[in-house]
Amino acid sequence: MNMIQDTAALRRLDQAHHLHPFTDFQEYSEHGGRIMSKAEHIYIYDSDGHRMLDGMSGLWCCNLGYSQTAIIEAVYAQMQQLPFYNNFFQCSNQPAVELASAMVEITPPQFNHVFFTNSGSEANDTNLRLAHRYYQLQGKPEKKMIISRKNAYHGSTIAAASLGGMSGMHKQTNGLDYVHHINQPHWFEEGGDETPDEFGVRVARELEAKIEELGEDKVAAFIAEPVQGAGGVIIPPDTYWPEIKRICDERDILLIMDEVICGFGRTGNWFGCETYNLEPDLMTFAKAVTNGYMPLGGVMVSDKVSNVLLSGGGEFTHGLTYSGHPAACAAGLATLQVLRETNLIQTAGTEIAPHFQARLRELVDHRIVGEVRGRGMFAALELVRDKGSRERLAADSAGAVFCRNIANEAGLMVRQTGDAMIIAPPLVCNTQEIDSLVDMLGEALDTTASHYGI
Repeated sequence: MNMIQDTAALRRLDQAHHLHPFTDFQEYSEHGGRIMSKAEHIYIYDSDGHRMLDGMSGLWCCNLGYSQTAIIEAVYAQMQQLPFYNNFFQCSNQPAVELASAMVEITPPQFNHVFFTNSGSEANDTNLRLAHRYYQLQGKPEKKMIISRKNAYHGSTIAAASLGGMSGMHKQTNGLDYVHHINQPHWFEEGGDETPDEFGVRVARELEAKIEELGEDKVAAFIAEPVQGAGGVIIPPDTYWPEIKRICDERDILLIMDEVICGFGRTGNWFGCETYNLEPDLMTFAKAVTNGYMPLGGVMVSDKVSNVLLSGGGEFTHGLTYSGHPAACAAGLATLQVLRETNLIQTAGTEIAPHFQARLRELVDHRIVGEVRGRGMFAALELVRDKGSRERLAADSAGAVFCRNIANEAGLMVRQTGDAMIIAPPLVCNTQEIDSLVDMLGEALDTTASHYGI
């Protein structure tokens, strides 16, 4: 087989017929992109044989890397026995039943029920339905408004994109008029002369002010990630979450934790809400629940909410054809088993993550690095031309795009969000592999600095 010719043919087909997510369609149709063909451990290979260390765990989801045969075998066995049946009409299947129980075992104690979806986007849509139904059944149908954060990402359906706070998405759809946004806890970008602790309290109290503005009797919930992932790995100041918790506890407002990225070990605990000592009422999960091997998401529903939902009121008119898909749930069960048997979350949290964060912080003195921030197994580096003024390298985040491309070509898969470089390697990395990742990133920074004459 002529691999180069085969790659060229694949690219032509791809450009001719495939519309990609979050892509400039015209640009892609003209220039194309990389086609991935193989993966093993923490490495991915494109159709030209170019090997890359995957510093993004796929799309924040392959926490166990790409060589987990136990998950593959579990899916294969389930496909042979029961490849599909729906969970509508008083029906269920064994993997869905077992995974629901397993999720209750690993999540905080207030969670004893789960609603399965296929993705985080659908799970956050489900959160809206659950929150609205919760208040309807209590005779408060006017409590519909949801407060989220600017620059947040909660998915790509109309509802999930509305919950998110990314302006580029909002420009392309009107969204839901009952979703409102407050500022994100991004000290480097928005903290000004305040200390991180001062900024954390101030930006958290924007939630209180927004509730007062809209009326507590109209607001149903506040939704947020423990750490904003796609928004740029925004690590909240230590004062932020205690203040948010106080505000939600004092008022009749549900706290929805989106754990799609933070869940399953990314912050050093099973879930980010545990890292920040939070007790959410609803909790979104997806991505790493199957190690990315099968599509699966869901919502953990607290006793506070489920007790009301179970108290009567008739049918909950919401569902998805593939909710609790048997093969996807088999993948989820196998993933949880690997995490438990290997004790990987604790090992990564106490051994690999500290090494990862320490090595990255060696780059804080680099001439184009304005800030290094991180928690557990993900981090971000803000790129600047001037450290004092925080002037950016180039307009429209071109400097970070250049750095990303240099890293990718050198064999490191990282992402760029705004002017930040984003890194979230698999939890199965060893210290030598972390060293390789940081060394490659440092070389990309050097090349970028030289390119911009710094």
